[in-house]
Amino acid sequence: MSVQYIARDVRLILLTIRNAVTSLDTSLDPNVTIAKFKAYKWTPLKIAFVVCNILQAAFWVILIPSTMLKILIPTAYITAVLLPITSQFFLPASPIFLWLLTYFTSRVLPVEWRPRISVTLLATLESVLFGANISDILTRFTHPILDIIAWLPYGVVHFVGPFVVAIFIWLFRQSTALKYWGFAFGYLNLLGVITQILLPCAPPWYEIIYGSMPANYGMLGSPGGLARIDKIFGTKGYTGTFSTSPIIFGAFPSLHAGCSTMEALFIGHFFPKFTFAAWIYVGTLWWATMYLTHHYLIDVVGGACLAVIVFFLTMPSAVKGSGSTERSVAFMDARQAMGLTGGSRSSKYEQFDLERRANHSGIRGLSADSSSSRNSLDAGPLPLSSIRSPNPDPNPTGGPGGIASFQSQQSRSHKHTASIASLIHANDRVEEGWSPVVSDFASSAAAEKIRGAR
Repeated sequence: MSVQYIARDVRLILLTIRNAVTSLDTSLDPNVTIAKFKAYKWTPLKIAFVVCNILQAAFWVILIPSTMLKILIPTAYITAVLLPITSQFFLPASPIFLWLLTYFTSRVLPVEWRPRISVTLLATLESVLFGANISDILTRFTHPILDIIAWLPYGVVHFVGPFVVAIFIWLFRQSTALKYWGFAFGYLNLLGVITQILLPCAPPWYEIIYGSMPANYGMLGSPGGLARIDKIFGTKGYTGTFSTSPIIFGAFPSLHAGCSTMEALFIGHFFPKFTFAAWIYVGTLWWATMYLTHHYLIDVVGGACLAVIVFFLTMPSAVKGSGSTERSVAFMDARQAMGLTGGSRSSKYEQFDLERRANHSGIRGLSADSSSSRNSLDAGPLPLSSIRSPNPDPNPTGGPGGIASFQSQQSRSHKHTASIASLIHANDRVEEGWSPVVSDFASSAAAEKIRGAR
């Protein structure tokens, strides 16, 4: 790729960012948001869904020991939702905030409410389903280079990746796609955390340190193989983070595997060119979760399956099919400003939609300044001969390869073929003296006979 193309792409991205930022709502009037809520088409199912989310959030807020936080968290959220300048971000991200609230507040859940911790369940299931303890096999050989390779996706990209995916969707795809991302990513993690709370299981590092000794909620967590990363960099960041994690025994399902799978599904759906690279990252992270002794293979499979289920169950119809690559307004405006709007080829439906093309200046032989020219749909159906071909004739003079030559060749080789648009509007074509289901133009007398019969 030449420097010229790189400079063009960089400029296109910068223009897209500028357009996206300038299109943001900067209003501070809560009445705007209230009006949108009133105009929203609420159904009993949607109302019940919102109420369930509010009740769950209230449950975790009540458990918070600090009175100040009990007041601050709901006040801050309500304010952010009411102000248009912040609601455009906080409202689509509500499932993510509910997941974070559930995760960090679960540490104050009374011990008597919690289920018993399973120490051997996952290891047993892995041996039964896969014939061996795969995670144990992957940890038998370690090396500093392998540690770094495992650390990058597990300890770095995992936390940055969701923001990168969200930014790219916001810049280059339709607005519905970003709302879909916030919803799917948030509820994937929320369902995963709830499962970890209801089904607490010891990870592989517990088996290495404690064996089959019964576990309790008073135990500290372990960074597992990430302790070697702390040693390489001379820090204690991962040791401190994992030792005091809100959910120590949250091995199943693996949300590292779930999040990476969700990111790959979104990239493959909205940016198909990067599908292969996304799944390379996913495979590397799956290996890293087991190599670093944080998850069993069964945890990885469980997290990936949960991501696939949430991805397809929550997908809105607006982003299915061709909607998956529908570009954002900011991106299209940037392309237009740089004169790149003609780069994409029309689909066959757009190419042969004769009526729409005729209405958009597809009329041949009519002067633009003629007062008698057809300039509206009210002027009646257009004759087929006046409609411009979707593939303009390169030689209109009638010379070799021109219209006259093409028509002569056409009459010898094949019959007239109807386009999709003509088949859809068959009745209109019959009125003009032409039928898409016969081999040639009907005579004027036949046309008059058809119109008389109707």
